[in-house]
Amino acid sequence: MYRFPEPWQTAEVPGPKKAMVITKPEVVSSMIKKAKNVLIIVGHEAADIRFSDGRSMIDYIIEVAEKANANVVATAHTPKEFIKRGFEIDAWMPAVEIADRLADPEWNGIDGRGAPDLAVFTGIPYYMEWLILSGLKHFSPKLKTISLDMHYQPHASWSFPNLSSKEWEENLKAILKDLGGK
Repeated sequence: MYRFPEPWQTAEVPGPKKAMVITKPEVVSSMIKKAKNVLIIVGHEAADIRFSDGRSMIDYIIEVAEKANANVVATAHTPKEFIKRGFEIDAWMPAVEIADRLADPEWNGIDGRGAPDLAVFTGIPYYMEWLILSGLKHFSPKLKTISLDMHYQPHASWSFPNLSSKEWEENLKAILKDLGGK
């Protein structure tokens, strides 16, 4: 019998429907390639994450967004991190606001191309992402969600298990490589 990983905050009880575990990073890049309209939501913690190669999570997200032709929504104070790198985000708004829009069946997306069919989350505090993904799981059942953070998010459609920093970085590099990046 398959056992799902435990949520990073073990007191949280996600219910019977849990995220599929990303065991191969190629699953993420394949889902991104197949999606018609990808939206990447980036929280403030992404600005503080640094990897062994000196890059930040923001650098990885920029490359993924460019390779996937994805829209990027920055939350909190992250727009300035994108501006420093010369990358133009599609929108800035609070994380709960973008979650509300994703749950709205009449929303036509950030750029008017239609509602996203895949939402990728990273850098949002664990407890907040937990609640956002829970709401989307219940009120936007057609939307696929991926958590790119290093801790298991059971309310996402797909999530990494709880990973070490090294494993997490290796997985992100593999996703970029599969998308055609560095």
